[in-house]
Amino acid sequence: MAVKKIVGAPGCKFLDIPVDLTLVDRNLSTLWHQLAEQKNFRNRILAFLSWIDQKLPELHPQEKLINEFLCSINQHDLSVADLANSLCYSPRHLSRKLSEATGINTEEILLYKKYLHAVHLIHNTELSLTQIAYQSHFSDQSHFIRTFKAYATLTPGEYRKNKSRLEGHLYKNVR
Repeated sequence: MAVKKIVGAPGCKFLDIPVDLTLVDRNLSTLWHQLAEQKNFRNRILAFLSWIDQKLPELHPQEKLINEFLCSINQHDLSVADLANSLCYSPRHLSRKLSEATGINTEEILLYKKYLHAVHLIHNTELSLTQIAYQSHFSDQSHFIRTFKAYATLTPGEYRKNKSRLEGHLYKNVR
């Protein structure tokens, strides 16, 4: 939700294309140089947070709720109607808002959040893949495997065998 306020264009405009953001907003060039001057990653994060605090106007309460939903690891078990109701939007209006901000509709975002929850459980529990599918609210094991493979290009079992300590990262045989 913040991308549109910061660069003047919705996030969906930047899907699957490389963009030199310094051409979109000259202030990003200044940020780039400030980040390059920092000695370590932590200082870069602090510099970025300081920059974004100055740049970001106050979000509307509903936009804040949408951001909280998108950033939350939970809330993977909602229906479109439940989510729209909790954010005080109609399902159709919510889908338009989310599609403009992210480039994907509400149903796809909810499915992606189920996938992210499954990845979290694979990394942080010893649950069986069947239990993970159930706790992530997939309709059945087949749906879980198809969805997981669509996002990770691996089945959940393959992912579990190749996962690293960092969520979402895999070990690869590289020399």
